[in-house]
Amino acid sequence: MPTVKLGDLEVYYERKALEVTSGSPAPAPLLFISGTAGDLRNKPSAMDGPLAKHFDMVAYDQRGLGQTSKPDRPYTMAEYADDAAALMDALGWTMAHVVGVSFGGMVAQELALRHPARIQRLVLACTSPGGAGGSSYPLHEVQHLDPIARAKHLIPIMDTRRTPDWIAANPETYEQFVAFAANDPYRDEPGHTMGQRRQLEARAGHDTWDRLHEITCPTLLCGGKYDGQALPETQLKMMERLPNAELKMFEGGHMFMIQDREAFVEMTSFLKEE
Repeated sequence: MPTVKLGDLEVYYERKALEVTSGSPAPAPLLFISGTAGDLRNKPSAMDGPLAKHFDMVAYDQRGLGQTSKPDRPYTMAEYADDAAALMDALGWTMAHVVGVSFGGMVAQELALRHPARIQRLVLACTSPGGAGGSSYPLHEVQHLDPIARAKHLIPIMDTRRTPDWIAANPETYEQFVAFAANDPYRDEPGHTMGQRRQLEARAGHDTWDRLHEITCPTLLCGGKYDGQALPETQLKMMERLPNAELKMFEGGHMFMIQDREAFVEMTSFLKEE
C-alpha cells in the first residue's frame, strides 16, 4: 500500500506512470485532487480514467478520507493545499499539471495561490471560488440526513434535469441513482464520519474570490450545463476573474466528466498544450 508521511499525516496515494519507449519523452506529471468524500477504494476511481493514459498521474486520499490519516481537529483549506504541495515534494516533483474536481478544485485554487510556482497548467472542474463569486451547494447542511434521504435531496441538485417529471418517467433509473449515491461501504470505519464532517467544515469556509486574480497559470475551467451544485454562472464569474483562463461547458450535471466523453478529451488537449 503506497503511503507517505507528510508531517502528522500518513497519506495514501496511487501512481500510474506510462511506460516510456526508448527515445520518447517522459510523460508530464499530473496531480489529481478529488472531491468531497473522495476515497480511492471506490471504483472506478480517477486512476481508472483516461487521464492516466497520458500522464505520470498521482491521485491521493485527502486528510480525513479514505486510507489517509484522520486527525480529529478542524481542518483548513490552506492545510489541504499544503498537503498537496508536500505530496509533490515527496514525489520529487518541482512542478506538475494539476486537475482539481469539485472540492478538489477548491483545494487546487488554494494550491495555486499558496504555491504558484508548482503548477504548470491547471484544470478546475465543477468547482466554485466562494465569497462574492458564489459558493457550491452547502453540503454540510444536509450531512445530518440519512443516506437515502440525502441522496434523494441531492440528485436533482447534482443534475437539474432530474425533475419530478423525469423521476416519475424513469423510476428504475432513479432508484439506481439513489442506491448508488447512498452506498458507502466504509461508513462504519473508525473516524470515517468525523473525517467527512471535518472536510465539509473546511469546505464551508472556502473563499478565494478576492485572490482569484492572482492565479496566473494557464487554467481551464470546466462545468456541466445542468450542474446545480457548482453553478454554470459561477464558472463564468471565475473565468472573468482569472487572467489566463478559458471555459468549456459540457453536457451534464455535476458529474459531467462521466456524462460527456468530450470532457476528458478537452482536458487532455489543454494539458498537453506547449
